[in-house]
Amino acid sequence: MKKRSLLLSLALLLTASLVTACGGGGGNSAGGNSGGTGSNGGSAAESNDPSQLIIATGGTGGTYYPLGGGMADLIGKNAGVTATAQATGASAENIRLIRDKKADIAFTQSDIADYASKGENMFAQDGKIDSFQAMGSLYNETIQIVVSSDSNISSVADLKGKRVSVGAPGSGTEMNAQQILEMYDLKFEDLQLQRLSFADSAKAIQDGKLDAAFQTAGTPTAAITELAATKGVKIIPVDADKIDALIAKYPFYVKTTIPANTYTTVPEEINTVSVKAMLVIRADLSEDLVYKATKAIFENTDKLGHAKAKEITIEEGLAGVSLPVHPGAKKFFEEKGVK
Repeated sequence: MKKRSLLLSLALLLTASLVTACGGGGGNSAGGNSGGTGSNGGSAAESNDPSQLIIATGGTGGTYYPLGGGMADLIGKNAGVTATAQATGASAENIRLIRDKKADIAFTQSDIADYASKGENMFAQDGKIDSFQAMGSLYNETIQIVVSSDSNISSVADLKGKRVSVGAPGSGTEMNAQQILEMYDLKFEDLQLQRLSFADSAKAIQDGKLDAAFQTAGTPTAAITELAATKGVKIIPVDADKIDALIAKYPFYVKTTIPANTYTTVPEEINTVSVKAMLVIRADLSEDLVYKATKAIFENTDKLGHAKAKEITIEEGLAGVSLPVHPGAKKFFEEKGVK
């Protein structure tokens, strides 16, 4: 009788084990590995955590794409989950990919992320998008106001009545231009406004058909370097009091100094502002997974193999961030003394 009872108990135990194992696979199941964050949990066992992270970047010829490839490699080697970089249309598209769960991590600009979180500007039709949070800041995307070297324009105030390009319609550059002009009590209506890509803007300045152009990009910017070598350029500074007022109203901006001789015809330092290239991440991913991915990237930037990686630091990891930081990323930066 005792032997029979022992066999029955073993059978019940085996059945329970099989049920638990079958119920632990993904989805929203409450069983199995869901919620587990053990010391070996590199592949993150939360129900919302994918088995592979998709990193939305930008065009293959830009900066986001190669950096994203390097970050995918770092995550794979250090966070215990595979990752892959995907070429995209960059900032605004990337946030929509996160919203639609077609990407898990995304490159964007800090101002674009702010607009998305509020449902403003290019996201007015989308409405507020709250399915993403900040992972960390990367490097400066600097607002550069470019004129020819022989121009009589020396201040943003001098742009009134001039032929000025503010970037492509609906672009981040267009919004940057509008906000900087606002600090000088200027509106687009006060300019002879043009909305050109920067390549077209540079050509128009070279041909004498345009007086000034706004460009938001990492420095040195290739198109400005080329224009400096042919036509010669000046970069118009933003006044210190206007910078302070701008940051007070739009906290995704940061103060920036363009170093002297960044461009051959600009021997002096230029004071301006930048928005940050940054990483955002799905808000529903586990704290454990995001902590490990953040740590993998920011502790190994020297292995990214890209010139811009030198500008990515833990100390500046939350600079210009105006939206909530994912708890996993927040945990990493707090451990490093960054708040």
